[in-house]
Amino acid sequence: MATNWAAFAASEPGLAGLTEKRFGAFRHHVLVTLRPDGSPRTSGLEVRFLGGELWLGMMQDSLKARDLRRDARFVLQSNPGSGTGMEEGDVRIGGRAVEVTDPQAKGAYVKEVEPPQPFHLFRTELTEVVRTFVEDDRYLAVQVWRPGAPVRALRRT
Repeated sequence: MATNWAAFAASEPGLAGLTEKRFGAFRHHVLVTLRPDGSPRTSGLEVRFLGGELWLGMMQDSLKARDLRRDARFVLQSNPGSGTGMEEGDVRIGGRAVEVTDPQAKGAYVKEVEPPQPFHLFRTELTEVVRTFVEDDRYLAVQVWRPGAPVRALRRT
């Protein structure tokens, strides 16, 4: 089961807002895709939250685009930033990427983002959002969301 960004944000606005803030704090993040042999490939990536979707745009025929066209599964890791402080926490999004080839949809994206041409565009279907942060300077706290279930909160000392 998977859902788009708008459905996630409607069901869990607090976690969605923190996630957008975390990804908005830095321009580049880390995308994990699967190589043809099944091993992970990490790549830098800019992401956009537009029109109720989380979008992944990438250069034409890049290895990460080829990976996603072959196997749509991905993990997107927020940029940890500089230093050791992670006041807003660390966020990871898992799901599937669906390539957008419709000229109208790509045209709307181009008007907002102005990416280098040509490019691949993927919208995401989320299967998991995980936020990890330090709570009260003494607990490792984790929030886990999956479609169809409320956020689970875990704590470790």
